Parts: sequence; C-alpha cells; structure tokens
Amino acid sequence: MSVFDFDKLTDRRGTLSLKWDVAEHELPMWVADMDFETAPCITRALQKRLDEKIFGYMILPDAWYEAYQGWWEKHHGFSVQKEWLIFTTGVIPAISTAVRKFTTPAERIIVQTPVYNMFFNSIVNNGRRILENPLRFVDGEYSMDFEDLEEKMKDPQTTMMILCNPANPVGKIWDRESLEKVGELAKKHHVLVFSDEIHCDLTAPGKGYVPFASVSDICRDNSITAVAPTKTFGIPGLQSAAVIVPEEGLRQRMNRALNTDEVAEPGSFAVDAAVAGFSEEGWQWLCEARSYIEENKQYVIEALGRQVPGIQCISQDATYLMWLDVSAYTKDSEALARAIQKETGLFLSAGQIYGGDGNTHLRLNVACSRERVADGVSRLVAYFSRQKAQDAVE
Repeated sequence: MSVFDFDKLTDRRGTLSLKWDVAEHELPMWVADMDFETAPCITRALQKRLDEKIFGYMILPDAWYEAYQGWWEKHHGFSVQKEWLIFTTGVIPAISTAVRKFTTPAERIIVQTPVYNMFFNSIVNNGRRILENPLRFVDGEYSMDFEDLEEKMKDPQTTMMILCNPANPVGKIWDRESLEKVGELAKKHHVLVFSDEIHCDLTAPGKGYVPFASVSDICRDNSITAVAPTKTFGIPGLQSAAVIVPEEGLRQRMNRALNTDEVAEPGSFAVDAAVAGFSEEGWQWLCEARSYIEENKQYVIEALGRQVPGIQCISQDATYLMWLDVSAYTKDSEALARAIQKETGLFLSAGQIYGGDGNTHLRLNVACSRERVADGVSRLVAYFSRQKAQDAVE
C-alpha cells in the first residue's frame, strides 16, 4: 500500500503555474512539470526554513555536498568528490554558461535529435551553430549514429556536444558502451561533452542509468555534468541544481564562469530542498512515484492500443514524458497538436520543436493522477474518433 497519495487530484489553477495557465475546460499535459504534491520531507524542510522568518544570503553547508555524494554513490554507483560539485540555479543556465565559456561565436555544438528544445536556445541565443546528429530509430528503439557523430566531430569548428542522458523526449537510457564510444570520439576530436542528466532519477522501476563521467577516465576528464533534484521531486520553481566537474582545469573555468554569470549563488529554499530530497525518505517517495508513473504509462499504452491503434507509444525506460508516434496521421506535429488543443482542450507538446523525427511525434506528460491521465486519453480518443468519422463521411 502506498504511503503517498499520487491519486490526489491537485488543483493548480490560480497559483501562477505556467503549466496551468489555461482555460477551465483545458487540460495541460505538455511541459515537464509534475502535478504530484512534492515529497513531504521537502515541504517539512521548507516549512522549517519559513518559520525562521528571515531569508538572507545562504552559504552551502556540508550537508548539501553530502546529500549529492551519498545519493549518487548509493543509487547510481558513482563516487563524487566534494570538490567536484558546484551549485548552480539551473541546468539550462549552466549549459548556456558552458557554451559561452568553452566555445566561441559561430562554432558548432552537437545535439542528438530529437532532444530537449532548450538546448537549441542555449546554442543559438549565444551566437553558436546547431549541429544535429539525428538518433536512429530501428525496430522501435532509438540508438546513436556513431558514423555520423564522428563525421560531425571531425569538423574543426565543432567544439562541444550537449548530451542528454537519459534522453528527453525519447526516454532512452544510454548504455555504458554507447557513452564510452561518445567519450572516446569526443576526446579524439577535441570536443567537450556537457551531459545533462536532470532526468536520471526518473527511470522505470528496476532500471538504472549510467552517469557519463563514471564510464571511464576519458569521459570523466572531458566532461561537465549537470544534475538536479528539480525534475526528480517536481520542484523546478526552486531553482536548485549542481554541476559535477571532476577535471580541475575545467572545474576552475566553469566555477569562474558560473559566478561571472551570477548563477552560482544558492537560495536557502534551493539548498534545503536538495538536502531533504536526497534522503532516505526522498528515495521512498521517488520509488513510489516511479511505480505510479510506470502504471500511468501502461494505462496509456493499453488504452490507445485498443482505441487508437494508429498511435504507437515508443518504448522507453526513463522520464515521465511519453513519446507518441503519430506518423500514421501526420507529418506536421505542430498542426496536429494545435488541432487537438482546439477541439478537445488537451495540450500536448508538438514533437517538431525537438528536431530529428519530431515532426511525426507528440510528447505527453503523465506525471499526474490516474484520473487526469484517463481524461487526457479520452480526449485523444475523442479527437481521432471524430477525425475518422469525418474521413468516412468525406
């Protein structure tokens, strides 16, 4: 029996929620933001800080370092030294900082599409160029195209790769062999790897992920890794993250860059939330949340399989974001997402914004109550049923 109530139908309207800034009849299932109440251990820690009634400048306590070190050692098999850790307000600010510090304008940065669209913003907004290394999709599975990757890395204007590990939106956990190959190619061609591992805790029950820096000395010494409790516990509004930089020279430069960009100053709530979340009680909450999310995914797979067999739910072992193949219906996912929203009030992410084969995919967030998942599925079914009926009439 669950200790935590993930079935609770939380109401976030009127709370200045980005996700829930929608009309009364509309249902947002797009942005990667949980609708679960966060782990009680975190809310207790925040309440304790709130009760102090003074919120001045914060120093990083040993407990913050120990929380990250203990969590990654125990749950991910990666021994992180204290000095490797640097606080930052978010993963994307850290990526943008790294782009500015370690590359120069007009240089190329590799991304493996389809991938989180904010990577593109961090590249383009800083005057660098996107270089896509599209993922292969064969027999229902995504994999890396290493031949293409090496060709892209050979370009002397290619100086960085932003890796998504595990991959968002496709939900792929990269295996050790794939990561090792990335590390070897990057070292060979003098390309720095920035590994975004923000979704690493959100794996399916019984599944783990491999930290890029843990794979080999080569991967460790030529990488910057970003991690955070924010996706794990549904607290992105607290702006709490860290970068792990084992190599001393890279670390000194990254530390200076984060402070220059003013994104390395910790807030008291950000620190307390991380320490509380990366605890035994936080682990218990996460384990139950992951099981609930997996059940939500199975509900969607079974329901759509019965009622809209043209939609293929891509197999995935990570994230709470389902990647739906709608190629049987469209090659323009943006137009389809707009039509679904207009006719049913259901907000989904159009895969087009993630590049690669996203034009034929939609992204669905199932980190919410089963009742809400069922509502979203029923709206999808209703849309495609009406489309089928209209096609029959025409």
